[in-house]
Amino acid sequence: MSVTPLRPEAKTTAPPVDALDGTAVLRHALTHAFKGKIAVVSSFGSESAVLLAMVAGIDKATPVLFIQTGQHFPETLEYRSRLVDRLGLTDVRDIGPSAIDVSYSDPGGELWYYDSDACCALRKVMPLASALKPFDAWVTGRKRHQSKNRADLSFFELADGKVKINPLADWSPEQVEAEVERLDLPRHPLVHRGFRSIGCAPCTRPTHEGEDARAGRWAGKGKVECGIHQLFPKPAI
Repeated sequence: MSVTPLRPEAKTTAPPVDALDGTAVLRHALTHAFKGKIAVVSSFGSESAVLLAMVAGIDKATPVLFIQTGQHFPETLEYRSRLVDRLGLTDVRDIGPSAIDVSYSDPGGELWYYDSDACCALRKVMPLASALKPFDAWVTGRKRHQSKNRADLSFFELADGKVKINPLADWSPEQVEAEVERLDLPRHPLVHRGFRSIGCAPCTRPTHEGEDARAGRWAGKGKVECGIHQLFPKPAI
């Protein structure tokens, strides 16, 4: 999945630079620039509630794509259901690999151990690429504070011909926490056990003091992203 700076014509869909804050970016994308042609991709992880609450406050019928890899923590699936009910989201779609693809490429469910890149491609990258075909843009909850390789994250990217929007790019952990408190949002059950970033169960561990938020993902495998996000360019606007 290639990511390049936005073309000049694509930048015209964005609000003025001085108006860029998380809510303004998201509202503009959902109600103006890409109305009816945009989806939100959510892992229902440790920080997902804030973005989803923002989405629900703008349009509860916004399509939300959840990649059901088949290897999530049970707590994530329970949290997904609870958060959807709490926020009143009405179009949450579970997407994932076909049973045929899994039976062919990972019949024993242990591909993550032998080849984590191939496992992510099977269970995340390919299903998401297929699910995004009807849309012109998609929204992520990525933030600059999460890891060193996300430190230059822009609000807007152009990825494989689609605009990718990161409305919380400049939010700090303190801002996220304050919004969770303000809205009294439910927390992922694993946060209290030291999980600051939550993916599939076999490849996620709690983080230690001083580590990046995503240090517990694919620990020891020399891997920092699942593949649905490649290293991004310098900020486009």
